[in-house]
Amino acid sequence: MITIYHNPRCSKSRAAYELVSAAKAKEPVEVIEYLKQPLTVDQLKALHAMLGGPLLDMIRTGETEYAELGLNTPGVTDDQLYEAIVRHPILLQRPVVVRDGRAVIGRPPENVAALFG
Repeated sequence: MITIYHNPRCSKSRAAYELVSAAKAKEPVEVIEYLKQPLTVDQLKALHAMLGGPLLDMIRTGETEYAELGLNTPGVTDDQLYEAIVRHPILLQRPVVVRDGRAVIGRPPENVAALFG
C-alpha cells in the first residue's frame, strides 16, 4: 500500500502523485488530501518517525502561519509544532509519500523513487 498526503493545488505534489500513480498498477494507492482531512497528533508523530530527521523538516516554515503563530521563536516544543500542524494543516510539508513503513517528502518529486529502490 502506498499512501500520499497530497495537495492537488501544489505542482510538486501533483508531480509526485504522477510518479506514485505509475506504481498504482502494482500496488493500491491511498490519496489523503490533508487540507481536507487533517492528520491527528498521533498520525503526525508516526509520520515523523517514518521520515526520520528533525521535525522542522516536515513543516513549511515559509508559510505565513508559521511566523504568525510564533513557531519560529526559541523554546517551541515538538508538541506545540504538532498541534500547530493539526490546527493549520497548510504547515505540513507536501507531498509526503509512505510505503512499507518508510516515508519521504516529495520535494523534489524524484525523492519518491527512493521508496521503490
